Amino acid sequence: MVASYYFYMSWNPQYVVLILGTTIVSYISAILLERLDSPQQKRLVIVVAGLICLGVLFVFKYFNFISESVAYVCAQLAIPLHPITLQVLLPVGISFYTFQTLSYVIDVYKGKVKAEHHFGQYATFISFFPQLVAGPIERTQNLLPQIKSVKTFGYNEAVYGLRLMAWGFFKKLVVADNAALIVDNVYGSLDKCTGLDLLLAVFLFTLQIYCDFSGYSDIAIGSARILGIKLMTNFKSPYWSGSLKEFWGRWHISLSTWFRDYLYIPLGGSRCSTLQHNINIMITFLVSGLWHGANWTFVFWGGIHGAVQVIENLLGLNKVERHGRNRILSAILIFTICNVAWVFFRSRTISDAFYILGNIIIPTSGIEWYLHSGVGIAKSSVTTLLIPILMIFAFDYVSLKKDVLEWLSDLKTSVRWGIYIVIIFWTILKMPLETSSFIYFQF
Repeated sequence: MVASYYFYMSWNPQYVVLILGTTIVSYISAILLERLDSPQQKRLVIVVAGLICLGVLFVFKYFNFISESVAYVCAQLAIPLHPITLQVLLPVGISFYTFQTLSYVIDVYKGKVKAEHHFGQYATFISFFPQLVAGPIERTQNLLPQIKSVKTFGYNEAVYGLRLMAWGFFKKLVVADNAALIVDNVYGSLDKCTGLDLLLAVFLFTLQIYCDFSGYSDIAIGSARILGIKLMTNFKSPYWSGSLKEFWGRWHISLSTWFRDYLYIPLGGSRCSTLQHNINIMITFLVSGLWHGANWTFVFWGGIHGAVQVIENLLGLNKVERHGRNRILSAILIFTICNVAWVFFRSRTISDAFYILGNIIIPTSGIEWYLHSGVGIAKSSVTTLLIPILMIFAFDYVSLKKDVLEWLSDLKTSVRWGIYIVIIFWTILKMPLETSSFIYFQF
């Protein structure tokens, strides 16, 4: 617990009061829920705990967004109103540990888990450093018992964890950070870009955000594995999905299952009329979009994913073949839809996103613009990514059928260590001189 709190305070010592405060509130609330007999009193406790935890999240993440949105609407109605804004930093990982505390209290309220009376063990569960700032969002049933159990060092577990970390660093430093050099320059100079310029940036951001976030998850899960703790899998080859419903069963699994269990199902899930079912899907994804950031671009991104899933349900397109040509064609279609949706996720404004989509088909000698001066992107920055990208897709495709990292154990020692050395030195040699922070740190 002390190590995890030190880890968090290394970013900003002052904000430790937020995670400590939400931990104390959820800890006391759970014990009260276990001791109280009155349903009314239990409901009061769960409401108060939810308001406090979500209130902290609202103030730091959404207050300015709501204030500015209200002021904008009033301005359109010729009502003068100056937005009130707070000059505060967004605490790293606040959305992640807030959801983890909320799920714990809700599970105690529903009787799924018992309240934890050892404050140190509970605080460690909330603040466990590998997954504190960007997940996975762990459930009580999985992580807390592991924290409470006696640990012994396991060689095989540590080896697997180190392999996972090495692959995560490769994805982050070789693919995501090199792609960011191009993506950031294009999105920062949209007025100079059309056609292939935009197309390349859109494609590379789709890979950047995947390799950035799944790379972080691999590093987090791997480092926990060395300590003898198994965190939940957060990504399972999402860009090989045959439908958008399947995509969300493979992308950011800890978040998608959280929204499924604590929002979608309480709304009625699929056990209702077709109309209500589709409304539940849209609400879930709109809220999911807002969870990612206080900007209408994220809401629009969530709305695209929700709308496509509604269309899949209405047309019966969410059941696809597991293998074969149709599977590959479906995967290409879903990958294309994801590319379009990520444009809104990455853009600063909705108008920027529509500019990109509207100008992406305009013919231009964009590739020449890239390979020469333009915004300073060298040809090597593009070519550096070709083989790593193919490696990512190949790794994920094989992972559909077996655990590639576990399979390495069956190889000869010389071959296995050859692979290790190549990946490690490739990562060191091809990582940019200035690496970028993990994208999901901002959430």
